[in-house]
Amino acid sequence: MLLVVDMQEKLQPLIHDDRRLRAKAAALAEGARLLGVPVVVTEQYPKGLGRTVPELDAAVKAAGGAIEKTSFSCASDPAVRARIDALHRPDVLLAGVEAHICVMQTALDLMERGYRVHVVQDAVGSRDPANKEAGLARLAKHGVEPSTVEMALFELMGDAKHPQFRAVQSLIK
Repeated sequence: MLLVVDMQEKLQPLIHDDRRLRAKAAALAEGARLLGVPVVVTEQYPKGLGRTVPELDAAVKAAGGAIEKTSFSCASDPAVRARIDALHRPDVLLAGVEAHICVMQTALDLMERGYRVHVVQDAVGSRDPANKEAGLARLAKHGVEPSTVEMALFELMGDAKHPQFRAVQSLIK
C-alpha cells in the first residue's frame, strides 16, 4: 500500500523543494493507481493546515477521501490504523511530510506493528533539509527500507512486460 502523509495546502509551500516533492508524490500516487496498489491519504488538523494539495486530488479520490488526524504518527490514530489494517498488505510505501516528524513516527510505529516500511525518500520532505536528513538517518538505523519513486514503481512492476510499463515509465521521465 501507499500511505501519503499530510501533504496539505498551508504546510506544503513551507517544505524545502516543494514543487519537486509534489511532482514526485503525484507520480508515485498515479503509479500506485495504475498498478492497483491501494492508497491511504492523511491530513494533519486540516482546519489549520488546509486540505491535501491539488496535485494529489486523484490519490485522495482513489483512497476514498483523506483521513483527518491530530496524532503525529498515523499508526497512533484509530481511523488511519483501521484503514491500513483493513487492507491486509504487509508492505507500506511511505511518502509525505514532515520526514522527521509524522513520516518518521509513522514508520517506526508501523514497523513495531509488524509492517515492512519503505520510505520513498524523494517523495518525503521537511521544511529544513537537515531535519529531513536526520529523520531519514534515524529511520535507516531502525531498519526502514530506503526507496525512491522510480525504485518503488519498477519493483512493483517487476518486468518490462508488465501491462502498465509504458504508462508508469511516462510518469518518471
